[in-house]
Formats: sequence, structure tokens, C-alpha cells
Amino acid sequence: MQWEKLLSLKRQGDTNKRLRIEQDDMRLGFEVDYDRIVFSSHFRSLQDKTQVIPLSKTSFVHTRLTHSLEVSVVGRSLGRIAGKAILKKYPHLKKIHGFKFNDFGAIVAAASLAHDIGNPPFGHSGEKAIGNFFLNGNGKRFKEMLTAKQYQDLINFEGNANGFKILTQSKNGVTGGLRLSYATLGAFMKYPKESLPEKPTNHITHKKYGVFQSEKEFFKEVATELGLLKMNFDKEVMYCRHPLAYLVEAADDICYTIIDFEDGINLGLIEEELALEYLIKLVKDTINKEKYASLTKSSDRLAYLRSLAINSLIKDATKIFIENEEAILKGSFETSLLEKSKYKAQIDDIIKVSVEKIYRSKEVIHKEMSGYAIIETLLQVLTTTCQNYYNNKPTHYDSLIFNEIDFTPADINTTYNFLINSCNYI
Repeated sequence: MQWEKLLSLKRQGDTNKRLRIEQDDMRLGFEVDYDRIVFSSHFRSLQDKTQVIPLSKTSFVHTRLTHSLEVSVVGRSLGRIAGKAILKKYPHLKKIHGFKFNDFGAIVAAASLAHDIGNPPFGHSGEKAIGNFFLNGNGKRFKEMLTAKQYQDLINFEGNANGFKILTQSKNGVTGGLRLSYATLGAFMKYPKESLPEKPTNHITHKKYGVFQSEKEFFKEVATELGLLKMNFDKEVMYCRHPLAYLVEAADDICYTIIDFEDGINLGLIEEELALEYLIKLVKDTINKEKYASLTKSSDRLAYLRSLAINSLIKDATKIFIENEEAILKGSFETSLLEKSKYKAQIDDIIKVSVEKIYRSKEVIHKEMSGYAIIETLLQVLTTTCQNYYNNKPTHYDSLIFNEIDFTPADINTTYNFLINSCNYI
């Protein structure tokens, strides 16, 4: 892969080239991407989804929105540090094409800001609840009406693919969704493949999938424009990652590792002394013991350690990225950046505690159980309404539902479309 193509400013519907050297630095295209995401209704809806505890009523617990903002800040730093090294290695990118190190930061920040935009309520449990409706619930009745890949999109519903749909789908006369630059869309795609085949290799790209059948053709256009390497799996849509997607993933990994841990402490799910001990292990090379000892409030000590931990992981992740940049461009780098981190043992310890104390806490489990019932009920209503409209047999109740969800005829012109759009609405 080549950076000249990977940094494409093209947007859906463009007929002319967008050259970096012709860009107005006061209104750079990659920064426009960030602004468009911030002002989108889908991004605002993240304020109602909590990061750790579903439906939490406490003000200090992170929501998906605050989490996404924090990931974008970390992503910007990762991108800028990496961008500075890349421009030093490939000086023609600056001299001939006009790219600056801030461009890399802007792309990673925008993609990081949107990284959770397609997640359903109740997070990964919500994804499983949607899949269960179509695999074992009433949604199974649609199986024979769909192709294998369409059905796989539903039974293995994926927030990453839904995010790409939200960012790119034409809706209510708005062509191309948010019309983000292809570089930002590429960095957003952690799993640039369709739902089948499932995990054909152990490559990090194959861990999940990132595009529904409904957006497959446009995704292929984006991948071609960016020059993403096509993986050799017959006729399947499967590409190597955009290099900057590794930095987006690292930003998310850093934030949820450290900040979910912090939320667990604030919620009383993790003992404070235990938590501080784990964080100190992570920052033992950079901690100022005298400064730490002077902090009398536990909240100040926690904030200090969190800041050091994030900074240490940012430096380590960019070091790994820069050292492996050529392998990443060739598509041969097969793990996440933090998997190679010198802090991996400490990260694993923190995640283990978070899983045991937070993600498997009774409060989380009880909310997720409720989520299954809520999502199943909503999907039953939505899919039945859409099916009745599709068959030209709507009831009065269906008309009330249809007006509420604001679907258009294009949203229900095929069985697959009304099913995937019902999931998207959830």
C-alpha cells in the first residue's frame, strides 16, 4: 500500500480530484470529517449509552459519547506522532503532495470519534441479542428469504459494519451519508471484510467483519481508491487494513483498558488499593514518587496514574507502529499494536480484573438480561410491521409504527433491507 493513496481526500460523489496541496489549512478536509461526525444525530445518541454499566444513573460513569471523545483525543496524539515519523521517512509526501503530520492526527481522531457510532444499546450484549433474535427467535422465519451472507449479517450482527452503514448510507435525500473522506472511512474500518467466511485466519483483520451486504459495493469503491491490498480468498470481499486503523484500534484499547478500570473504581466494583497497585505497575518507569506521595486525595492519585498510564501506552503503541510500518503496508502485520506492547502483562492483568469485577458484575448481567427482552420485543414489532408493508398488508397498528420509525419505501424494498434497517433503527 502507498501513503499517497491511503491519505485520499476523496468523498462519495466526487468527480474531481481533491489534492492536499490545494487544501485550505484553515478548513482541512480531514478536520471537516471530525466536525460532521460531531454534529450528526447518530453521534449525539451515544450520550444515552453508557460505556460500562448499561442504563447507569451515576453522573461520573463514562457514556459512549464521552468514551468516544476520549478515544479521539488519544487517537489524535497517536496519529500526529506516527505522522511525523512517516513524513520523515517519506519526505516526498510533504514536499510534493503537501501532507503535514497534523493530517494523520486529524484522520485518526475523526475515525476514533466514530468508532462506536454503530454499536447498539447494551454494547456487545446488544449485538448478541440482535443475532439471537434471527438465529433462535422469531427472526429465524426470514432465513429462507435471504442469501447466506445476508443471513450471516443478521445472526452475527456487528456494530462495526453498522457504523460503516451509518456513516455512508444515503438517507432522506442526503446522498452518501456524512460524506467523509475515504481516508477517514478507511481508518474507521478495523475489519475490512464481509461477514463470510468467518475468521478464515488468525489475522487481526479477520477477528470480526466490517461491512454489511447493503454497503458492499461502495466499500469496494473506497478500498480501491485507497489502494487497500485485496486478500486472496476467491471472490470474497476481504482487504488488508488501512494502516491508520491500527492506531484507531490502539486508541480504543488504551481508553477502555484504563478508563473502564477507573469507572470500576468509582463505582466501588474494584477496591481502590488493588486498583492503584495495578496502575502503579503499569507506570513504574515514569512515575514521580515524590509527586505521587504528595497527593492526599485518592481521586487525585487515580487521575495522576491514569494520565501517566495513557501517556506511556501512547508512546509504546506509536513506537510499535513505526517499527512495523513496512509490514503493515504489506499487510503482513497480523496483531493489534498493544498485543506487542512491552506493557502487555500489566494490560492483561488490568483487563482480567475488569472482566471479573465489572463486566461480570451482577448489575451489568441483570441489565444485559433485560436488554435481551427489550431488543427482542422491539425487533418483533419492527420486522412484523415492515414485513406487512412489504407484502402490502399493513394494519392500523403497523401504520402507527411506520410513521414513528420514519422509514421510506427504499428501506423496505427487499426483505434484507427492511431487516437490516430495523436492526439499524434499534
